[in-house]
Amino acid sequence: MAKEFLIPAEDHARISEAVAEAELKSDGEISTMVARRSDDYADWILFLAGLIPLLSLATILLLPEAFERWVVFLTGNWHPELTRVELLLSVLIVQSLSFGLGWALLRWTLLGIWLTPRSIKIRRVRREAVRAFRIGIESRTRAATGVLIYLSLAEHRAELVADEAINGKVHDADWGEAMARLTSDVRDGRPGDGIVGAVEMVGTLLATHFPRSHDDRNEMPDRLIEL
Repeated sequence: MAKEFLIPAEDHARISEAVAEAELKSDGEISTMVARRSDDYADWILFLAGLIPLLSLATILLLPEAFERWVVFLTGNWHPELTRVELLLSVLIVQSLSFGLGWALLRWTLLGIWLTPRSIKIRRVRREAVRAFRIGIESRTRAATGVLIYLSLAEHRAELVADEAINGKVHDADWGEAMARLTSDVRDGRPGDGIVGAVEMVGTLLATHFPRSHDDRNEMPDRLIEL
């Protein structure tokens, strides 16, 4: 069975070509990574799911008679009123179901990410990008000139992480245009174009600050890595 890619296979080839071309102009080594999502946001989803039973309980307290009629109707109870045990049991069941169904909906659909504050997503994507950089790229180039372009699809967020030598000459603001181009294309459904464009812009910046040495060699793979 053919492998399922996050980014179309033809875009993988385009991205590899763009990386190879950009690296011909400088000592920089550009790596590209794409993740379906950077975090499962389990803690935030648990918090949101915990709010749902509170809302349902508040509704029951505001409309107790309506709730009791609804339970009587659903259970087919012949008595017009519930006993105290039946009422408490009904409330417990509603609380449990509302939590379980709410958690499942938030956990297994994109709703959980949509309801996650932007500030949390920014921090989590950045954290994962830095982790990936430290594991696979940091200090693995002779002149400490590795750069990671990291894209997280579910969050529509991109991050750029660079080695110490590059950070000493290129400021975060200098990467802004490349990252804006990448995220804009992702939102338009063209992640391949966005990564290629970002690689070209990053390559231009690296060529300015780290022109290619006569003994430069390719130290990192040019292919797109999918996480």
